[in-house]
Amino acid sequence: MPIYTGISSEAFRHPLDRQAEQALRSLPGFDLIARKFVEFIYERPQLVYLMGNTIQVGPRQYSTIYQMFRECVRDLDIYPEPTLFVLQNPQANSYALGQENPYIVINTGILDLLDEVEIRAVLAHELGHIKCGHTILIQMAMWAMSAASALGELTFGLGNVVTQALIYAFFEWRRKAELSADRAALLVIDDLNTVMSSMMKVSGGSIKYANECSLQEFIQQSENYQALDTDVLNQVYKFLMYNGAQGMMLSHPFAVERLRYLREWAVSAEYQQIRQGNYQRSPASGSVNVSSETAANDAEKLRQQIEELQREINRIKKQE
Repeated sequence: MPIYTGISSEAFRHPLDRQAEQALRSLPGFDLIARKFVEFIYERPQLVYLMGNTIQVGPRQYSTIYQMFRECVRDLDIYPEPTLFVLQNPQANSYALGQENPYIVINTGILDLLDEVEIRAVLAHELGHIKCGHTILIQMAMWAMSAASALGELTFGLGNVVTQALIYAFFEWRRKAELSADRAALLVIDDLNTVMSSMMKVSGGSIKYANECSLQEFIQQSENYQALDTDVLNQVYKFLMYNGAQGMMLSHPFAVERLRYLREWAVSAEYQQIRQGNYQRSPASGSVNVSSETAANDAEKLRQQIEELQREINRIKKQE
């Protein structure tokens, strides 16, 4: 497997990811959400939950997975090493969060469905999010939308700030961020078919009928999906499906679209240059410029903030 010593996230970051983040950060309300996020939300509660309710991967816990994980960390030149957890959940899913203490959660559904090299691709994909600084923005999006919908104007002053445009921008950026993480997976695995196969299986793979799934047919499905755009009405339907027409906005592009973007990059001169060692070398960039306190009294501050939030929730409930 290739090792990309000193590689910057800007070497492989998708331009649509970069553009979508710039658009998001330029919208009114983003700076306030960033400040409020740092003020009220810390990673520690999430880490405490994971420590109590999952298996932390290490040399003597899922040792095979841990070895693959460490190799992916090395290949993408990520430091310090993030924490990896395995969650008992049959859904084939994984995610990365955290800024000061980044971590990855991978469901048992992934481990049961994919072979080892495909699992490696999933790990590299999630590490790509960390390398690109995506995780803090993802957390901000999750928190801002849940806080605004649950408590509105009465909490944090976000009711008039979290506009539909800002929510749309958050989701648009999240979808584009996946394209950069897919590129990270391809760089680490160095085999396009393996990365595409992992996407196909996560989309609708079956352990029992795995031998009846064809990657070539899935690629053809991707091409057929793109051909739908010849009808303008189909383009409208796609836009609506991504943005809440079926009851919820989608945080990921459809797998068949991700295939198209990745196949295009796999034959690009940019990708070939990176494989040959010609890439931008600098500290990881692209993360949101949000400061956070690291003083020893973090735990006490966090406790006070949680109590304040609970008091606000209780006050609202009494008014109902």
